[in-house]
Amino acid sequence: MSAKKASNTAEKAKLALYWAASCGGCEIAVLGIDDKILQVAEAFDIVLWPVAIDAKVHSIEVMEDQSIDLCLFNGAIRTSEQEYMARLLRQKSKVLVAFGSCAHEGCIPGLGNVTNREEIFQTAYHDTPSTVNPDGIRPQLETEVPEGKLYLPLFYNTVKTLDQTVAVDYYLPGCPPEPERIWDALVAILENKLPAPGSVIGAETTVCDTCPRTREEKKITSFKRTWEIIPDPDICLLEQGLVCCGLATRAGCGALCPTVGSPCIGCYGPNEGVEDFGARMMSALASVIDSDDPDEIERIISEGIPDPIGTFYRFSLAHGSLRRVSINGNGQVKDLAVEKA
Repeated sequence: MSAKKASNTAEKAKLALYWAASCGGCEIAVLGIDDKILQVAEAFDIVLWPVAIDAKVHSIEVMEDQSIDLCLFNGAIRTSEQEYMARLLRQKSKVLVAFGSCAHEGCIPGLGNVTNREEIFQTAYHDTPSTVNPDGIRPQLETEVPEGKLYLPLFYNTVKTLDQTVAVDYYLPGCPPEPERIWDALVAILENKLPAPGSVIGAETTVCDTCPRTREEKKITSFKRTWEIIPDPDICLLEQGLVCCGLATRAGCGALCPTVGSPCIGCYGPNEGVEDFGARMMSALASVIDSDDPDEIERIISEGIPDPIGTFYRFSLAHGSLRRVSINGNGQVKDLAVEKA
């Protein structure tokens, strides 16, 4: 990166990083670029990065619109505070990047869409074996204390992706994005070599295309869980009966998981042209089952894939065609049929 050394911060591009509903892995991944972070500091004035610097939301609110050159926004939208920050940072940023799988597809927080707020609170604050809550206390939007009134954000029934909330300029997938891809994106932005707006920054091929394992004809007679077999180190994992999502997943990770014997779980999201990751995977697996007997096919699937949503929509439920379970007007789950939000 040809970052110009600035005599003062006013000459630098402005960078913001924000963490919404996510695990924090994307924040750590930024530091994975190692000593190149010093070049980032040369090129950018970091105006917001809650995990690393003491910056206030009010400082962003008073900035001029589009005065932030780049915002890397990681995390899904689970609460009203996160939605507010998404809208604020969209207003203040020239380029807004959905950074990582949670912002891109909803990721693990998006699996909350198989239930609702009431059931989540019931589990978290009452039903878990380690919870001691005899008074039945739950988070409240407003609570009076001697010092005044305390406020908490509204916990939404539905997890949304960043682009279901505000317009997004680019996507940088991964759980988390690999440091090399983060660096590629920073270089592309600084050198004004970005693809067309709305693009995913990264490869357009699949994990399978970058995997070193040998692939032959796939004829699956049973699916295995990862703990049931020690896979051959050279043969395609899917051909050995492990549900490997590499054939539907965008490349960018270097096929790290299948290289060491762990099947791809799809964290880099759908490949170019795939609208629904889960549907693509289900279609692909259906085509390699070696049986024409409906009952046998049902047995192979039910015994080998006991958690279809967690298998096929682990990262993409909130952004796929299904989105969430059906709920009524009061936010209560009506049934387990999944429908669009």
